[in-house]
Amino acid sequence: MNSMTKAGRIDMAATGACLGAVALWSTGPIFIKYLAGPIDSWSQNALRYSVAFLFWFPFLLYAVRNGTLDPRTWRRAILPSVANVVMQSLYAAAFYHIDPGFLTLLSNTSALWVAGFSLSLFPEERPLITSFRFWGGLLLSLGGLFGILYFKEGFAEKRTQIGVILILSQALMWGVYTICVKTAFRDIDSRTGFSVISIYTVVGLWICTFLWGDPAPALDLGMGPWAAIVFSGVTGIALAHVLYYTAIQRIGATIPMLVVLAQPFLVFGLSHAIFHERLNGPQLLCGVVLLMGSGLSIWAQQHLRPKMQGGFEIPRTREQNLLDVAREG
Repeated sequence: MNSMTKAGRIDMAATGACLGAVALWSTGPIFIKYLAGPIDSWSQNALRYSVAFLFWFPFLLYAVRNGTLDPRTWRRAILPSVANVVMQSLYAAAFYHIDPGFLTLLSNTSALWVAGFSLSLFPEERPLITSFRFWGGLLLSLGGLFGILYFKEGFAEKRTQIGVILILSQALMWGVYTICVKTAFRDIDSRTGFSVISIYTVVGLWICTFLWGDPAPALDLGMGPWAAIVFSGVTGIALAHVLYYTAIQRIGATIPMLVVLAQPFLVFGLSHAIFHERLNGPQLLCGVVLLMGSGLSIWAQQHLRPKMQGGFEIPRTREQNLLDVAREG
C-alpha cells in the first residue's frame, strides 16, 4: 500500500484520517494538564478512560453477537492491560510535575525501548542489528534526549526530576506494553483486542483510584472540567485511534507513524499558547534530533518488515498503535 491511488492521486481520506489522528492526539496532553488542577491523576485517568470505554462498548457487543470476537482475546488481553494501566498511570502523573511539550518529547524515547525489547525477544527483528539506519536513529535519539535534559532550565528542581523519572518510566512501560500486545495478539484481530483491553484498563484504573486517589472532588467539578473529560475521552483516546487505524489500513503503517512524530511540536504550540510553556532554542533543536532518530528507527523497521515471514507485527512508538488504549489521549 502507498499514499497514492491507482490514478496516481493522493488518498485524501487516508491523509485526512492521519492528520486528524495527530491533531486529536495533540489535544490529549493539554486536557490532562488542564485537569491536573481540580482532580488527582488517578481519578482523571479513570474518568477519561471510562468515557472511551463507553464509546467502544457498542463495537464490542456487535463483535460478540456476530461471533467475530475470538474467545482467546479475553485471556490474552490480561497481561497487556496490566502493562497499560501502569503505563497510563505514570503518564498522567507526570503532567502534575512537568509541562506537556517537554513531557511529550521525552515520551518519544519509547521507540528505544520498543526496539531494544524487539531485538532481544523476537528473532525476526534481529536483522536490525546490521541496519545503519537503526543504529543512526538510536544514536540520534540518545543524543537528542541528553540535550533536552541538559538544556532544561530548572532541571535541578525536585519537581522536574520527579516528572522526568515518571515520563521516562512511562516510555519503558510503553515498550513492555507493545511487546505484550505483539505476543498476545499475533493472530487475533487488533480491533477487538483493543475493545477488551479497554474494559480491563478501566477496571484497573478505577481500582487504582479507590486505592490511592480521591474521586470525591470529581462530584464538584463544573461544566468546563467535565466537558474536558468527555471530549478528551472521546476524541483523544477513542476517536483518534479509529482515524489512525483507518489511515494504516489505507496507506500502510510507515507514513502515519512518521506523521505522528510531529505531535510533540503541536503539543508544545498549544501548551505555549495556553500554559505559557517555554522550551529554549537548544532544547527545540535537540527535540528535532530526537524525533529524527525515532523516524530513522521506524524507517529501519519498516524497511525490514517486507522480508519477515508471517506473524502479526506491532512494534511501534508511543501514540502509534490502535491497541494503545490512549497515549496520550
